[in-house]
Amino acid sequence: MRAIDRVLDAIDLETVLLAEDERSARRLASQLARELGFADADIVALEWRANMARVRIRGYVHRPGHHYAWLGQAAR
Repeated sequence: MRAIDRVLDAIDLETVLLAEDERSARRLASQLARELGFADADIVALEWRANMARVRIRGYVHRPGHHYAWLGQAAR
């Protein structure tokens, strides 16, 4: 079993992105989440300063009620 299969809920990522404005920073953060393989992600914090933004992205591996890989076939 892969390590990500043992994640119960989500993975938080915090980084600083270079961007022209807050709107483009939000777009870049969403794009980054998709590029990292998260089809389901939220921007939980964004702090804009000058030409950069500190962002925290929460990429959901499982939301409540989703199928959990570690439960096996019985949970489907």
